[in-house]
Amino acid sequence: MDPCIAAVITAAGSSMRMGGIKKEYLVLPRNSGTAREKDDEPLTVLGAAASAFAECGRISLIIITVPPNADNGEYAARRALPQRLLSQETPAVFFAPGGSSRRISVHHALSTLAGFKPDYVLIHDGARPWVRPALIDRVIDAVMLYDAVLPVMPLSETPKEVDGGFVRRHLKRASVVLSQTPQAFAFGPLLAAHERAARRELAESVEYTDDAQIWGEFAGPVAVIEGEKDNRKITFPEDISNHSPGS
Repeated sequence: MDPCIAAVITAAGSSMRMGGIKKEYLVLPRNSGTAREKDDEPLTVLGAAASAFAECGRISLIIITVPPNADNGEYAARRALPQRLLSQETPAVFFAPGGSSRRISVHHALSTLAGFKPDYVLIHDGARPWVRPALIDRVIDAVMLYDAVLPVMPLSETPKEVDGGFVRRHLKRASVVLSQTPQAFAFGPLLAAHERAARRELAESVEYTDDAQIWGEFAGPVAVIEGEKDNRKITFPEDISNHSPGS
């Protein structure tokens, strides 16, 4: 029997660095290089990301986190998705209210997923519209081998660790990578790790910003695979207008 695989797409943030404009709901320029660029209908950032997971063919469920304080949070997210995605049975699309941090938002989504008992879950930034089904497939293959995996990209420049305006350490470029999403994990251990992380956040005023970090602290090692250059995250307005496939 094939494993049950779910995806969480995070779209609950406030997009502060976009000037408060909800970046996941922006319409992408045509010919921007998304996984469904062959379609005639315009795609939003969130719609492109969700479509890539649906197109993969191995995802049974998609949970999208939406802003927690917006009365129309789910309604706005639905409007940002292609109608064909909402009308098809597989993958089924659900929504979960986010929280005050990314970790809390993901935790809410995982709690929603618990009733479906998936074997594995992929967690993806809703602001990465250029993810490809081929990368999603490779991540799924890897998580079935290792239980925890994330795609990474090498640095092209030499990193330094700085503190107080001075260089404190000269890091080896070969040992430092840039992480991407989707990150993927065995579902049960990840949910348990999030529950432990939540307790520690409350007790010690720490904050976790990355699911691989949570897994690494509370569950075990995280394997890495090669990511994709085009799988960029939108942070600033120019990230949309300046993107071109393969650039």
